[in-house]
Amino acid sequence: MDIIQLLPDSVANQIAAGEVIQRPASVIKELVENAIDAGAKTIKVLVVDAGRTSIQIIDDGCGMSETDARLSFERHATSKIRKADDLFALHTMGFRGEALASVAAVAQVTLQTRREEDELGTRITIEGSRVVSQEPVACAVGSNFSVENLFFNVPARRKFLKSNTTEMSNINQTFERIVLVYPHISFVLYNNGQEAMNLPAASLRQRIIDVFGKKINQSLLSLDTATTLCKITGFVGKPESARKKGAKQFFFVNGRYMKHPYFHKAVQMAFERLVPSGDQVPYFIYFEVNPEDIDVNIHPVKTEIKFENEQAIWQILMATVRDAVGKFSGVTEIDFDVEGRPDIPVYNPESMIDAQQPTIEIDSSYNPFACSQRTSDEPQYLKPSHSASGGGRSSHSGGIPSSSLGLSDFKPRHNAQEWENLYQPSAINLDDTSDDLTLQSSGNLFSSSLNEEEDEQAPLLNRGHEHLQYSGRYIMTQVEGGVMITDQYRADVRILFEYYMHNLETRTSSTQKLLFPEVMQFPPSYSPYLSTAISEMCSLGFEISEEGNGSYSVSGIPGGLAGLDAVTLVNELVSAVVEYGSDVKSEINSFLALQLAQRAATPYGEILSQEQMESLIERLLACENYRYTPDGKTVTVILTNNEIEQRF
Repeated sequence: MDIIQLLPDSVANQIAAGEVIQRPASVIKELVENAIDAGAKTIKVLVVDAGRTSIQIIDDGCGMSETDARLSFERHATSKIRKADDLFALHTMGFRGEALASVAAVAQVTLQTRREEDELGTRITIEGSRVVSQEPVACAVGSNFSVENLFFNVPARRKFLKSNTTEMSNINQTFERIVLVYPHISFVLYNNGQEAMNLPAASLRQRIIDVFGKKINQSLLSLDTATTLCKITGFVGKPESARKKGAKQFFFVNGRYMKHPYFHKAVQMAFERLVPSGDQVPYFIYFEVNPEDIDVNIHPVKTEIKFENEQAIWQILMATVRDAVGKFSGVTEIDFDVEGRPDIPVYNPESMIDAQQPTIEIDSSYNPFACSQRTSDEPQYLKPSHSASGGGRSSHSGGIPSSSLGLSDFKPRHNAQEWENLYQPSAINLDDTSDDLTLQSSGNLFSSSLNEEEDEQAPLLNRGHEHLQYSGRYIMTQVEGGVMITDQYRADVRILFEYYMHNLETRTSSTQKLLFPEVMQFPPSYSPYLSTAISEMCSLGFEISEEGNGSYSVSGIPGGLAGLDAVTLVNELVSAVVEYGSDVKSEINSFLALQLAQRAATPYGEILSQEQMESLIERLLACENYRYTPDGKTVTVILTNNEIEQRF
């Protein structure tokens, strides 16, 4: 008996729809791209319940005839290509002929369309690949697609859709990728009847400003390079616009959005040693390449694209970005404020004939560590300064736990001989980059990481013994039964995390007012998350108020964070919440508390006094979990007496 049979068209379309239509944002992408290919000058997108209930795309393009309207929903029906060779000369967004068939297979679709030369248009209704009706109708020139009850006949797919907030965020993200390519087309986005984004036709730079706010205009550097292989245009951010999260980064090739990690690395290489490690610079880079030199027919979503001359274009891209940054850095700022500055005379060689070259006398026998006692004439030790960008901040106040340590009371505790001993080679080698502390000796290697089977009870401190700070990173403390080694930064992260979580749970926190409120603007794609994120941030001690049109005013931050830039801090926290995409309020609280703790914790390299180390260790051992940070990194390890004896 034969067992192989052809699947019905409706089933085949549903299977194929799984690749093309993954969520409501996929429907919007496919239909808007069709409208662009139809020559539309104005495109309106209306969504209800983040696309679950309804998606409507209205355009003023060329429209379709009665026959074309019916045929457009058939699988592999397209007006973009005629033969296989056309795939290598594409100038349109769509070409597969799968989009409308896939949408109609998993939704209830109604299309109204009319060409300019026709008196009446066509109205066609399809449910699950089945044509329900087709009739003439009076309508405007162009096309009007209405997609309702997405995945109504595939309940498993509908069940796994995310919350409305997450789905709307994906819609905004998809919308941004399209509008940034076609600034000459007007776009309007409505969410549940309210206008979320209105973008009139404008220049590319103005379109970027309309989407992401006026502030980004100050940090854009123009790119414009033309070679025989490709043409590169667009904008890249200045080095000071780099941030750890939320940087807007877009690649486009021949008007199509793409993801390309290899080219991303070229941009990062161009900013090497100009931005801190791990920071991201915004960029909007557009490639124009011969269609025959790229392949977009790799995946139905068309975001993965192969280049024939990938390595050469990589070099061109890096050189282009470096050139733009170099031109910006080479411009000298003119400073007209000379009041109170010394008058430097113009150099005259004739008048300087008898001048003597200044000399510097150096006492080669002077040793700053030679004197055991300091006289009143000797200079006082200065406290190291650190800025917010380096992770440091001023000493905490206003209710922040004293485990967040400052240096206002720092004084040297060692005499000259002790200072010299500190610079002697140590037998212990601590690897700064490892998560678990490892001790090495000749021929032996053992890890002191605590395993899950060891006792969770906090170790007992041996009172009366001093703490030792090693390499500005670790604190060694004698405990009952061994030696405890603590990572000072991670310990403070754990302490502050529990403190901020307590504030969120009890809604009690201290606020430090800013002298002048800071105004910042978020892109429309952040709107689904802003209300929840800002509400929880206010519980942490921020004072943030909405000013309208995506603008917010920051007038206060949690007490003790005076050294951190308020705008940067709020921007990074909100961007992190958007990237994290959590729908559970408790998870957002944990995430915000962790992000703030990591930015406010004692940085590596900060010298701590005995009192500060004592306070840090005591507060750490009072935490619910003293061994690990909230994100699972090791805070402290214990070397038992037996392990130490085995070394000898």
